[in-house]
Amino acid sequence: MSKPVVLFVCVHNAGRSQMAAGWLRHLAGDSVEVRSAGSAPRDQINPTAVEAMNEVGIDITGNVPQLLEYDTAQTSDVIVTMGCGDACPVFPGKRYEDWELTDPAGQPIEVVRQVRDEIRDRVEKLVGELQAP
Repeated sequence: MSKPVVLFVCVHNAGRSQMAAGWLRHLAGDSVEVRSAGSAPRDQINPTAVEAMNEVGIDITGNVPQLLEYDTAQTSDVIVTMGCGDACPVFPGKRYEDWELTDPAGQPIEVVRQVRDEIRDRVEKLVGELQAP
């Protein structure tokens, strides 16, 4: 069996989806292919999100926001959306999850830490489901 492909999508691909991708890479290692994208990506990662992830030993500094491409979504097995609304394409047969999370843009570090920890909890659950026999 090939490894599952998980795509995290939010509007700007600068905070939530980048933190989720960082957590999944950290928790699942090479057992999952991790992607992230945004419907209207920013030009850089949210520095407060980078700081919050660095606090737990996960470096997302080198990540660059990516535009959500049709093929990226079509070739993913699991698509986790985080507030991208109608901009996220829907493909029959894909597993979808919609995670309602506070957008860390413009938030103080205390709020971003809470978002980071909520994302970790959700990613841990996802990893368990993906690795279940």
